[in-house]
Amino acid sequence: MELGFSFFFTNIMLGVGLAMDAFSVSLANGLNEPCMKPRKMAGIAGVFAVFQGLMPMTGWVCVHTMVQYFSAFEKLVPWIALALLGWIGGKMIWDSVKGEQEECDKRPISARLLLVQGVATSIDALSVGFTIAEYNALHALLAVSLIAAVTFVICYAGLMIGKKAGTRLAGKAGILGGIILIAIGIEILLTSLL
Repeated sequence: MELGFSFFFTNIMLGVGLAMDAFSVSLANGLNEPCMKPRKMAGIAGVFAVFQGLMPMTGWVCVHTMVQYFSAFEKLVPWIALALLGWIGGKMIWDSVKGEQEECDKRPISARLLLVQGVATSIDALSVGFTIAEYNALHALLAVSLIAAVTFVICYAGLMIGKKAGTRLAGKAGILGGIILIAIGIEILLTSLL
C-alpha cells in the first residue's frame, strides 16, 4: 500500500464520517455548559479523538487476531450505543426539566460521563478495523492518527458552536442536548438495521 493522496484522502474522509456522532455530542456538551473554558474543550475533543482512533485500531487488531469472536459482538454495537446515548440524553433532559439553573452554574461534564460518551460515539468505529485490515501495522497507525486528528478538530468546533448557541438558548439547552444524544443513538441503531 502506497502513502499517496488516495490513502490520506480516504482516511481523512473516514475520520469526518466517524466524527459526526462525536461532533453532535460535542455540540450537546457545549449547549449544556456554555461557560466551558478552552482547556476543557481541548480535553473533551481529545477524549473523543482518542476513542475514535482507538476503536478502529482495536478492530484492526481483532481482524488480525480473533476475527471469529468479533463478528458475534458486532451485532450488539448499535444497541450498546443506543443504550448509552439514550441514558446520557435522558439524564440531560431530566436534569434540565427538574431544575432550571443559571447558564454558567450548570453541572459540568464529568470525566465519567465523558468516557461513556467517548465509548458510545466511537463503538461503531470498531468495524472500521475491517476496512483497514489490508494495511500493515504502520499504515493502520497512520490511518487511525488521521481519524483522531480529524475528530479532534471537528469536536472542538462542535463545542464552540454549542457554547455560542447555549448562551442564547439558556434554559432549553440541556433539553436540546439530550434530544440530540437520543436521536444519535436511534440513528446509529436504524443505520445498522437498514
